[in-house]
Amino acid sequence: MCCFFTVLVFLGPRAGILLWYLINPTIWARAFPQSWIVPLAGSILVPWTTMMYVLMFQGGIMGWEWLWIGLALVADIAWWAGGGFRRRLPNYNGQY
Repeated sequence: MCCFFTVLVFLGPRAGILLWYLINPTIWARAFPQSWIVPLAGSILVPWTTMMYVLMFQGGIMGWEWLWIGLALVADIAWWAGGGFRRRLPNYNGQY
């Protein structure tokens, strides 16, 4: 798991998902038994939510586990909305 967290910090959630899938594909097969399309679309569109769903899916998701998935969804929405917010700031030219 140390390598997973290092990749996650330096390369982002999509690289973490790829590494986690390559190390342990059975967890992903249990979380998404129907198709490979759902985790692929999830890793492209909402990677934090997908990763949290797989992490919380041990024997099913119930109770407080939905809170963590919701927080991951908020992180994904913030990531998608963050770029648009910076572009609407007055006197923002893209340089720091």
